[in-house]
Amino acid sequence: MNRLLAIAGPTAVGKSRLALHLAEALEGEIVNADSRQVYRYMDIGTAKPSREEQALVSHHLIDIVNPDEDFSLAQYQQLAYRAIEDIQQRKKLSILVGGSGLYLWSVVDGWRIPGVAPDPGFRHNLEEKVAKTGKDELYRELARVDPVAAQRIDPRNVRRMIRALEVYREAKTPFSQLQLKTKPAFDTLIIGLTANRAELYNMIDFRVDEMVRRGLVDEVKGLLDRGYSFTLPAMSGIGYKQIGMHLRGELTLAAAVEKIKFETHRFARHQYSWFRLKDDRINWFDIQGDMDLQVIALVSKFIGGE
Repeated sequence: MNRLLAIAGPTAVGKSRLALHLAEALEGEIVNADSRQVYRYMDIGTAKPSREEQALVSHHLIDIVNPDEDFSLAQYQQLAYRAIEDIQQRKKLSILVGGSGLYLWSVVDGWRIPGVAPDPGFRHNLEEKVAKTGKDELYRELARVDPVAAQRIDPRNVRRMIRALEVYREAKTPFSQLQLKTKPAFDTLIIGLTANRAELYNMIDFRVDEMVRRGLVDEVKGLLDRGYSFTLPAMSGIGYKQIGMHLRGELTLAAAVEKIKFETHRFARHQYSWFRLKDDRINWFDIQGDMDLQVIALVSKFIGGE
């Protein structure tokens, strides 16, 4: 079955729930496309599928690296293709699900990712520059040399901005122009889930409250006890950063929770720059509608076609 089902959309909209439902109904296996769920020990703050959910359906590319290990987009893409090929060879439906646009599109579009090795010295220099002058100047520099990449990258994501500048410095060509495409050896159907902004924010806020209730603070303490520093890129994610500020006495827990909600709202808005509502490759469904039967009908037609 050389077909891939991809489920995209903003955070907290219900992508994992739908993926699990479809995987059970259609003999599928799930391939993670969330850039945080690849890390071990980071379960609650990344909204990782529970052990019970992972026992119901096979999940791939979850818990594959430690928080202090480097993990590149090229590595992810290679592992994702390997997992998809394995699933397809066993005549199962592969379901790529996640809100990390960079991860999902690299697989679906077959990006040929630039083979530029990391330069620790260059990265350190830019990190020091950010510490002194802030992120805005770095973003302006990226916008000057590669406006397309600047539009795609969240201005708060220092690591991604540095990588784009690193590639430009080595290749003398904008990162965005080097991302040529080679069509993958499978057909893809993309399902997009969306909701009006007020409803989406309500779902995000409920999820954040649930994360705290389930023990997000203890999870962050556990990561620190294992020796993982807040300076690590993996620990800079929404939720972990704010709880870290709370643990250092910089924020009350209530203030940290509100900050997590605010930053997650902003992140969800940014995700729509990766998953555009006008993108005719994406079959959009409003989660407030009666969509389940329509989605199953569409997917069944896709996997039953020749």
